[in-house]
Amino acid sequence: MPTLLRWQGWRFHFYSYDRVEPAHVHISKGRQELKVWLANLRVASNKRCSDREISVILRIVSENRDAFLEAWDEHCRD
Repeated sequence: MPTLLRWQGWRFHFYSYDRVEPAHVHISKGRQELKVWLANLRVASNKRCSDREISVILRIVSENRDAFLEAWDEHCRD
């Protein structure tokens, strides 16, 4: 479960067993969690995140998408 980034209490990460799905990142803080597809920056799932938090998180994911995709490819390649 590699951590890609920690920002203002949020942890950006993915799970090794997620490699069967398209590239995405999980973002969690306490009991809140968001899952974002990296190809189109769309929310795949949301647990307890407000619209404002989602907006800010999507901006951070967008700014770091290339690095997140590189980490995904490196970790998930066969």
